[in-house]
Amino acid sequence: MLEGILTGLSAAFTLQAMTFLMIGCLAGTFIGMLPGLGPMTAIAIMIPIASTLDPASGIIMMAAVYYGAIFGGSTSSILINAPGVASTVATSFDGFPMARQGKAGKALAIAAGASFSGGILAAIFMVVAAPSLAEVSLSFQSTDYFALMVLGLVSVSAFAGSSGMLKALLMTIVGLALATVGTDPSQGVTRFTLNNLDLLDGISFLLLVMATFALSEALLAIMRPANDDLRLEEKEATQHLGSMAISRAELAEIAPVVVRSSVLGFFVGLLPGAGATIASFLAYGSEQRIANPAQRAKFGHGSVRGLAAPEAANNAAATGSFVPLLTLGIPGSGTTAILLGAFIAYGIQPGPLLYINEPEIFWAVIVSMWIGNVVLLVLNLPLIPYIARMLAVPSRFLLPLILFFSLIGVYLVSFNTFDIQMMVLFAAAAVGLRLLDFPMAPMILGFILGGMIEENLGRALLIYDNSWSFLWQRPLTMGILLLAATVLLAPVIRFAFKRKAQ
Repeated sequence: MLEGILTGLSAAFTLQAMTFLMIGCLAGTFIGMLPGLGPMTAIAIMIPIASTLDPASGIIMMAAVYYGAIFGGSTSSILINAPGVASTVATSFDGFPMARQGKAGKALAIAAGASFSGGILAAIFMVVAAPSLAEVSLSFQSTDYFALMVLGLVSVSAFAGSSGMLKALLMTIVGLALATVGTDPSQGVTRFTLNNLDLLDGISFLLLVMATFALSEALLAIMRPANDDLRLEEKEATQHLGSMAISRAELAEIAPVVVRSSVLGFFVGLLPGAGATIASFLAYGSEQRIANPAQRAKFGHGSVRGLAAPEAANNAAATGSFVPLLTLGIPGSGTTAILLGAFIAYGIQPGPLLYINEPEIFWAVIVSMWIGNVVLLVLNLPLIPYIARMLAVPSRFLLPLILFFSLIGVYLVSFNTFDIQMMVLFAAAAVGLRLLDFPMAPMILGFILGGMIEENLGRALLIYDNSWSFLWQRPLTMGILLLAATVLLAPVIRFAFKRKAQ
């Protein structure tokens, strides 16, 4: 472990890696605090930059964008009750009441401190947990990888949200279908290219992500009516931040809450599909239940416990979600699904062998999380009054910039106008689907895992002479597939128990 940490330090403490770590932290903070945008959009915008860097620097920057967006998402939740990301919804329950009481500065300082502590503690847990998982999984074969990819697909229920499981499954199938466009990797024949040479290599991951998240989000924002009352509320909040000082009594009250919520958040983040949003709500609910009656009465009215708990939990969960991504190759959220695609674009396969084959990248990501959380704290605390004023940037300036960087970012990768045309078509389709409440993350997950499933299934069938007996002959493969079946049937089982109880 010590040797791995030293390897990570040597990879992370280069001028290029540190520079882009800071860029990622700043970009994530600013994009995360803007209502409507989030870590998925932030990473999608930064992918064109990352594609020009070496793998270690690029992945460090995108990881920094992720936890930076979670870190910065609390700003709009506290100041204007408009969560920048879903995982900071619970932050607004007590953060916004504190801001209305003239304690916005203190609320932002508590959120920054809790986020920092949650991220650091989770990174320490990760150092202990990730290598152990990697050592256990060294015995994985193609059949086990195939089963893992299936498990990753059935975890799509976590991305369903309010739209329902059926829509999430349909979008997963759309992603799997899009992954088949191009040249068959095993037989070399073209599939669904419509005799278009530009589609021989398939659909670009960057093009699809930028179209379905960044570009469609900007188009949806343009379609929404302006809210003058919200703009006035934003202006008033940014002008009355108040003191940022935290008393010793408040610090003593917050400290155990942060530790408990960080542990809870990290273990929730380990579960594929759980994510930072669920962790923040669980931490908030847990602290509310264990609080004494006097403390419980403050929840929802400016409780420091109610503010610190979700902020520590969502940052710990964001860090914890890297464990299944790095050690098993399973994305735990829509954001880590995009990061999985970025790994593959670099020619790096996250999973059991990453710890062995690419130790400098594995450990550089972990070490950069410690450094990144320190950078976020140092940058955010002094800049809170100025960062908050970013919320007052008129959308008529912000949205054209997002449109510009989305289109130019894709064009600069391929220098092909066909990609721009495809991007506009996908963005228009994404806008229509999102208006109908279809989630986009399952489609990205299906698109990423589609090629990996096909490749590993082909190898498994080749090893077992085109026999499907590998599904039950290898205990590890069968165990993972049974777990996948359990995850897939869990909503049905819960529904059956609920009906029986009624």
